[in-house]
Amino acid sequence: MALDMNGVMQGAQKQAKSSMIQMFTLMVKVFTGGMLGVTFALIGQEAFGFGTFSFIFVSVTILGAFLKIAKSWKLMSILLFDAFCILLGFLLKMYILIAPGA
Repeated sequence: MALDMNGVMQGAQKQAKSSMIQMFTLMVKVFTGGMLGVTFALIGQEAFGFGTFSFIFVSVTILGAFLKIAKSWKLMSILLFDAFCILLGFLLKMYILIAPGA
């Protein structure tokens, strides 16, 4: 009886750990998709003069598209994608600051 209860507790701990990792991965995906959505919406707002409705629409659309694309990605894949986006942002910022004739 005691061995059976021990197995149940270990199974519950393993399931709780797996659920927490999945929930954290989903939160990271939503944060990343949200940042991408806001970034593209800000670009559209500055380039084309979007209004508030279009800003929110583009943000939500990009978030949904990213969640669809990243559905099968694991946590490490998301973090690598985030690192790539951050490095690309730094590269673009450096280009803008150093650009000749600016």
